[in-house]
Amino acid sequence: MKSSVINPNSANETLIRELYRIAEEQDTQGFVDLFAEDGYFWDVSAGTKYYGQDIGKTVDVYATAFPDMHRELYDLYVLESENTVVVELSLNGTHKGPLELPSGTIPATNKTMQTPCCDVFKIENGKIKSFHCYTAATILLGQLGIF
Repeated sequence: MKSSVINPNSANETLIRELYRIAEEQDTQGFVDLFAEDGYFWDVSAGTKYYGQDIGKTVDVYATAFPDMHRELYDLYVLESENTVVVELSLNGTHKGPLELPSGTIPATNKTMQTPCCDVFKIENGKIKSFHCYTAATILLGQLGIF
């Protein structure tokens, strides 16, 4: 994984790596706790923003649908002067449970996915202020056989 960081001990990079680690463990409350009180998660492809405890729904939804979910981080870019971290990654797993989306639920297909994704984080006072998740939804749905 590449990291475009002037300071290799960046607190912002450490925070974001911790967020992914916690998501891998499917620790919903730990995930939520890394956000600022007024922070939010925006699932851009689904058109839904989550605030407060609802931020954890995204961890739960993917853990249910893809119990073996793994996020493979490819490139991580830290813009310290802007308190911004951008991550290119893929979402990987086997669709073993219902995938609940705002537009409806997709029953388990037992197909695997390796879906490209780009996440953009803004950080304020050591907490995540915003998390914009750009998942390639058309690729994901194609891999699940929906398209």
